Amino acid sequence: MRIEFLVHGRPAPGGSKSGFFNKRSGRIILAPASKYTKSWMQTVAAAARFAYKGSLLAGPISLRLTFCIARPKSHYGKSGKLVKAGLQKPYPIAKPDLTKLIRSTEDALTGIIWKDDAQVVHQITQKRYCSCGQQAGALITVETFDG
Repeated sequence: MRIEFLVHGRPAPGGSKSGFFNKRSGRIILAPASKYTKSWMQTVAAAARFAYKGSLLAGPISLRLTFCIARPKSHYGKSGKLVKAGLQKPYPIAKPDLTKLIRSTEDALTGIIWKDDAQVVHQITQKRYCSCGQQAGALITVETFDG
């Protein structure tokens, strides 16, 4: 079984939390550190539901994730179209870190494609800058894994 789909949107990390004290309730409230996490997870879940309508996969799973990150505006010259010399590298080495992008995406697929992300036993992942004209997002490939 192989499921492959594209998710358009700004990839956001999962797992990191920010805490703040609620004076009214006297409790500490934990919220995702990134304001984009909830939206990213909803977008991934919607794309997964559209791409896969079967029952939850059982057994070991192989997962391939390629995250496409939009280049910062500071990478572009005055024209806004050409990447400045020295900034043409394809791989972003700034936040968000890859493992946290994986975490939010796996969590979004839980209950839609698989029962638990612990089923993922093989994984190939990368994050790179989007190519010219390419939208930010992720290419996701899920396969049953036989080893």
